[in-house]
Amino acid sequence: MPSGRISTGLDRATPRRRGFTLVELLVVIAIVAVLIALLLPAVQKVREAAHRLKCANNLKQIGLAFHLHHDVLGFFPTAGTHWNTPPTYVTGVPAVGANQGAGWGFQVLPYLEAENVWRGNGAATDNERQRVAVGALNSVFFCPTRRAPMTLTFRDYYISQGPGDLVTHALCDYASNNLNEDSGVIRANGLGPPLRIADVTDGCSTTLMVGEKRMNLYYLGQLRLDDNEGYTCGNDWDTMRNANDTPAPDIRDGASPERGFAGFGSSHPSGMNFVFVDGSVHHVAFTIAPEVFAAIGTRAGGEVIDGNAF
Repeated sequence: MPSGRISTGLDRATPRRRGFTLVELLVVIAIVAVLIALLLPAVQKVREAAHRLKCANNLKQIGLAFHLHHDVLGFFPTAGTHWNTPPTYVTGVPAVGANQGAGWGFQVLPYLEAENVWRGNGAATDNERQRVAVGALNSVFFCPTRRAPMTLTFRDYYISQGPGDLVTHALCDYASNNLNEDSGVIRANGLGPPLRIADVTDGCSTTLMVGEKRMNLYYLGQLRLDDNEGYTCGNDWDTMRNANDTPAPDIRDGASPERGFAGFGSSHPSGMNFVFVDGSVHHVAFTIAPEVFAAIGTRAGGEVIDGNAF
């Protein structure tokens, strides 16, 4: 026997280890892909359920803020004056009620643990206070199914400090009703005194207060008529919608930039979250009858609405 390696007689009997064949590898990949495909919808469903719950909680907080505003001042916040009226400060103090040009989103800040923003965060002038308030993000104004909290910076005349100043606006996913009418819970300045709970004669449990607004997702983050001035906006599309328009899901349409921006809607697959005047939050289906939706949008229309109708 040659010197060196000593044979034990077992060399030929020891099996040689081999790797996966191409076919086996493809089978494994296919199995993993099938498992992922089966699991992904479940993960997405759980994520959407969590987002929808967070959205409902946002509206619960907004509804509570409306009631705290009513408890302190004796009336609900107003819709403000118009899109081009920034927050009104009188010698450094925020105006309230019909004297406040900004909309309901600004007016409820003290009751959303944001009184410092409402007061301008120690800024020295009213113009600086306006800029602080207009650009301050608050996650309670955003539905996580649609987007994360977002600002938009552009040149506008919203805050008068010279033509075309760069102003940062914190946006908003929620709106009250009814725009350009005096039938909802929020009244625009000039249409009469701010409204009270006693004015809601249709019933607080069957009258909408604030809900999700419909948007064109294709243009998120771009300058649009319904998503530019942001949460402080007065009586305009950013913070006010019309319950007479049939609600519908968000769209993603680059060909029709302003389509569908007047009504309510959401990015949820089945419907929209609303807080009612009694503080309860309901998920209202997109399939709700248009006449029922219009009826729950009025405070004193005289309609009799079954709570099971939405």
